[in-house]
Amino acid sequence: MSSAATTDPDATGSELAGPEAADKAATDLFSLILHSLDEDKAQEVVSIDLAGKTSIADYMVVASGRSQRHVGALADHLQRRFREAGYGRCRIEGMPSCDWVLIDAGDVIVHIFRPEVRDFYKLEKIWGVDSSTFHADADIDPAEATTTD
Repeated sequence: MSSAATTDPDATGSELAGPEAADKAATDLFSLILHSLDEDKAQEVVSIDLAGKTSIADYMVVASGRSQRHVGALADHLQRRFREAGYGRCRIEGMPSCDWVLIDAGDVIVHIFRPEVRDFYKLEKIWGVDSSTFHADADIDPAEATTTD
């Protein structure tokens, strides 16, 4: 899924090849997103493991902002953190109104909603996710994160 290079040194300095490098890149991006949303006080953050369900991404993250301004700020901060971490630009839709912002970061797709809009579309229900499953803390190890298969 990842557009990362086929080899990527991990923390030990060894080389990861092929799918392992892609999986590590997706997991690192997923961790960055969860941390950023937690730091910016996103509400009701839910992650969905898409591996094996679709080829569009490895993970989907759904979160709420308290207002249009908060939704826009969450998206802006994510975009800035992607660039700072070397992920480059991502595709963002919905910024003018900030009711529902979609961020396509390649391996991870992020949906940020105002609460009323999220309740209307019930995106988690489409993917078969129990809406009561929220990340309490973004410092969770992505391998241990509560995702729905």
